[in-house]
Amino acid sequence: MAIPVCPLMSAGNDIEIVCAQEKCAWYLKNYKTCSVYLLAHNAALDIKMKQSQAAQKK
Repeated sequence: MAIPVCPLMSAGNDIEIVCAQEKCAWYLKNYKTCSVYLLAHNAALDIKMKQSQAAQKK
């Protein structure tokens, strides 16, 4: 299993920072993941849906 990396603490650093998991306010215990990853995933799905809708209108 890969060691989770913190996307917020690692941004702009040469060294990746390990996720603090339950010690972090951004960590979603129920999903066992970072809320930043969930936000990015949901945004990608939203973009994909909008692109699909735009393609159907043509």
